[in-house]
Amino acid sequence: MSESSPKALRRELDRLERQVDSLVRYCARLEEENRVLRQSQDSLNAERASLLEKNEMARSKIESMISRLKAMEHH
Repeated sequence: MSESSPKALRRELDRLERQVDSLVRYCARLEEENRVLRQSQDSLNAERASLLEKNEMARSKIESMISRLKAMEHH
C-alpha cells in the first residue's frame, strides 16, 4: 500500500459520513413532514365528521318541515 492510501481512505470515510449525515437530516425532515400530514389528516377527518353530522341534522329538520307542511295542506 502506498502512503496516499490512508489519505484516500480518510477522504472516502469523510464522504460517506457526509452522505450519512445528509440521509439523517432527510429522514428527520420526512418524519416532521409525516407528523404534520398526520395532524392535518386528523383535523380534516374531524371536520368531515362534524360536517356529516350537521348535514344529517339539516336533513332531519328539512324532512320534519316537509312533513309539517304536508300535514298543514291536508287540514
